[in-house]
Amino acid sequence: MNLKHFVHFAKLALTRMVMNFLPGSSYLAFIGQNSAAQLCGHVSRSGISRLLVVTDQILVDLGVVAQATAALEASDIEITIYSGVTPDPSFEVVEKGVLIGRDHRCEAVLAIGGGSSLDAAKIIAASLVSRTDPREWVGFSKLTEDPLPIYAIPTTSGTGSEATLGSVITDLSDHKKLVIGDVRLQPAAVALDSTLLQGMPSGITAATGMDALTHAIEAYVSRWERGNSRELASNAVVLVFENIKRAFSHGADLDAREAMAVAAYYAGMAINQVNVGNVHAIAHQLGAQYGVPHGVANAMVMPHVLELSQPNADKGLAELGRRIGLGAQGESDELVAQMFVAEVASLRADLDLPAHVDALVEADFDLICERAVAEGDAYPAPVFFGEIEVRKVLSKLLPPSRE
Repeated sequence: MNLKHFVHFAKLALTRMVMNFLPGSSYLAFIGQNSAAQLCGHVSRSGISRLLVVTDQILVDLGVVAQATAALEASDIEITIYSGVTPDPSFEVVEKGVLIGRDHRCEAVLAIGGGSSLDAAKIIAASLVSRTDPREWVGFSKLTEDPLPIYAIPTTSGTGSEATLGSVITDLSDHKKLVIGDVRLQPAAVALDSTLLQGMPSGITAATGMDALTHAIEAYVSRWERGNSRELASNAVVLVFENIKRAFSHGADLDAREAMAVAAYYAGMAINQVNVGNVHAIAHQLGAQYGVPHGVANAMVMPHVLELSQPNADKGLAELGRRIGLGAQGESDELVAQMFVAEVASLRADLDLPAHVDALVEADFDLICERAVAEGDAYPAPVFFGEIEVRKVLSKLLPPSRE
């Protein structure tokens, strides 16, 4: 074991020890058709009088926000809508939301939308009770005050931000995606409402679904096993493989939509306990550098990372493979693991997601490798990825004309 590997594993051991002393997560989810109304009833009973809704303009224009909050119309709660969230929200997006929330003296935050809205809402809720620059919270457990209560109604099924204690915010000064994690950022209650998911375009269904699958697989093969992370991750993998193609092809299928929402929630709960891995470490850089949507980046990167993680991850990958019906009785873990990795790659193709990053050039490899290795150093992945491993993955993602 070289010095880099030793330092990596020493950091992980210390992080795990610290995490074991943190308070456990508490989950409250309303699930099923029209469950947004149940969540709104819960918010109404909470005693707040001024609510900040954090979302994007498209969902406002489509009427999704009005539909999600309809049950609040009869309440005495004053609702202020901040619809300025953009994909991969920046600190500037957060700051604009904070100003609106302060002007209206909001007492709680309701996020409606995909991961971008949920991530922004968390940091807005924390900033509304603090004058600290949120850039100082980058890392884990650096909040000094409790955020305003956070509620969430996801309109995609993938990021898991409705369940997690983390938020990813982009620093526009250097195009870095930065992670802020704190147990107090976990939403107090969420609604997984399939009626609000029916209009999700097939491309977003595919990308966010693969994001949920990535969370589940990385949690399952993690070096750590905490709480019920493996059970949650395994169940999420099964739900995705059983339902994502149906949700992709038949968006109005409420059963498939609900199953995908639950899968994303399970996967989010799993990574709360054991974090993510090298797929995310690389995918985050593709998003920051080229604007590749996070779920799409994960889908492209995942088969290559899993392949390079063998044989260290064979046992876990084989267990997942058998759960989705792969492998005959008596076949080796190595062979079933290979089948599972091939199935993940095949699923990406079936969902019409790309296999290459059109904008990727070898001239950017040094920067991407440096940042991916630095991020991955904090993750309990089954294999430590250094520059050599990251370069191998990036080489697979080059457009055919540049390979």
